[in-house]
Amino acid sequence: MKFNPGGGGGSMNKMMKQAKKVQEQIMKMQEELKEREIEASSGGGVVTVRVNGKQVLTAITIKPEAIDPDDVEMLEDLVMAAVNEGIRQSQEMVSTEMAKITGGLNIPGL
Repeated sequence: MKFNPGGGGGSMNKMMKQAKKVQEQIMKMQEELKEREIEASSGGGVVTVRVNGKQVLTAITIKPEAIDPDDVEMLEDLVMAAVNEGIRQSQEMVSTEMAKITGGLNIPGL
C-alpha cells in the first residue's frame, strides 16, 4: 500500500473547478445587479429614491409639497429615510441573489 500524503488530488481539482464556476456566477450576478434597481420612498411617497444593486443612488424625486422653506430639516429627514431604506432593500436583494449562488454559504468580502 502506497502512502499518498496529498491524497484526494481528484477531489481538489473538482473543488477548484466548482470554486471557479461559483466565482464566475458571482461576477455575472454583480454585473446584472448594476442594472437592477430598488425604489423606496418616505413621507407617504413625497420623497422617492432608486438604488441599484451596487448600492448606488441612481435617482431621487421630491414632490413640491415636501418643500417647506421653513422646515428644511423635515425634508432632510425624509431624504435620509428614503435613501437608507433604498440601500437596505438593495443589500437585501444582493444577499438573496448571492445565497442562490453560494447555497447560503457566507463568503467574506462578497
